Amino acid sequence: MIDWAEIETVLLDMDGTLLDLRFDNYFWQRVVPDYYARRENISFEEAVLHLKPIFKAQEGLLNWYCLDYWSTELDIDIAQLKVETQEHIRELPHTRAFLKALKETGKRCLLVTNAHADSLSIKMKKTGLVEFFDAIVSAHDFGYPKEQQSFWQAFHQLESFDKSKTMMVDDSLSVLKAADLFGIKYIVAISQPDSTEQPRIIHDYTAVESLGDIHPD
Repeated sequence: MIDWAEIETVLLDMDGTLLDLRFDNYFWQRVVPDYYARRENISFEEAVLHLKPIFKAQEGLLNWYCLDYWSTELDIDIAQLKVETQEHIRELPHTRAFLKALKETGKRCLLVTNAHADSLSIKMKKTGLVEFFDAIVSAHDFGYPKEQQSFWQAFHQLESFDKSKTMMVDDSLSVLKAADLFGIKYIVAISQPDSTEQPRIIHDYTAVESLGDIHPD
């Protein structure tokens, strides 16, 4: 399935690949609407209905991942709210063992995320995973999300990896399609990014429930 002897560089997503997407789903689907409802003196259900189209309008865009944007748009200190709920941040099963094994192989390991710098900082501080990466790259550094070819072109200029010897692991199929289109040879999808949900059926790419399923030899 994965020819580790051929791979030189491993690109890893953060939320839903290394970290349990349960936190992000809980934060945006429960914490933010609850805060908004209490502030506006409306019901939780009314807050959800109000926020849904606002969120939907930014889906797939860099704003979707930008804490500064949402702090301004909703008049909520999103970064502070994340700090206050950070006890819910968890690694997905086998994440740390995979990263340790990867480090022992000597392959170049990069964290490549759409996450905003504040979110990235909070999560790396909470988990301590920062030590495993040769570099950490946020889409916000380039001004394009990973779903767009402009991101991959700018990223490749910064990190001149060999596409034919690179693996990308992500839970977002739209991101993986962009990486595939860019020419990255090994594409792996995480089928269970949220530990509380059932694994998804994925046909387009090699799919694993967790990083433990592609543990390097």
